[in-house]
Amino acid sequence: MSLTVAIVDNEPLARERVRTLLKAEPDVEIVAECGGGAEAVEAIAQRRPDVVFLDVQMPEIDGFDVLRALKPPLPLVIFVTAFDEHAVQAFEAQALDYLVKPFKVARFRAALARARDQRVRQAPDDATRRLLALLEARPRPVEHLARVAVREGTRVRFVKAADIDWIEASGNYVTLHVGREAHLVREILAAFEAQLSPREFLRISRSAIVNLDRVRHIEPAFNNEHVVVLADGTRLEVTRSVRELHERLKFG
Repeated sequence: MSLTVAIVDNEPLARERVRTLLKAEPDVEIVAECGGGAEAVEAIAQRRPDVVFLDVQMPEIDGFDVLRALKPPLPLVIFVTAFDEHAVQAFEAQALDYLVKPFKVARFRAALARARDQRVRQAPDDATRRLLALLEARPRPVEHLARVAVREGTRVRFVKAADIDWIEASGNYVTLHVGREAHLVREILAAFEAQLSPREFLRISRSAIVNLDRVRHIEPAFNNEHVVVLADGTRLEVTRSVRELHERLKFG
């Protein structure tokens, strides 16, 4: 019984290696070869291969996103990854296989043999269930606010989050301080904070969040308190952990 296979990897040399090894297998037919996630989703949906050699790490649409975009039944998947073996133990738990780059020929053949065996022994619905369970168990990447819509009269303008110097609580609103401009946005500070990248912004008090890139220095104040001085000279009281601020400025 022939085995139809798709190869998905953004690295041409990696695709070439898999292709070369597959051509040495008399029962294997390569039905698709893709260098990107979007192309792979379309090709797999159309060709319905039995097995996909799927790179985990690809720009824009990674291997897991490819699988999420497909409709069941899903193909058997052999992940191709640069992760170490400890990081891919979750794959094994779902009876899937993986190849860690750079992989040896013997390891490749063992993965292919396992796919053949699964195809014979495992019902397609079981394979799909296991793969979907793996995808659901993986946390999705968190997206942070990139732009904020602000009103200017009858117009709506979009301000880049990276351009915000600091954010001030104003009741049920926040004021975005952007250079010499100030924009009022209907959002409480805690809700707005949750949308910001923690690598770029830090809440320093009950009423203020700062862009860490704008911090020029920290000064001591009265009663063991501190003040943050921003690049434009703005002075803001720090009532939260100064140590955390120091750490974030060092490693953020």
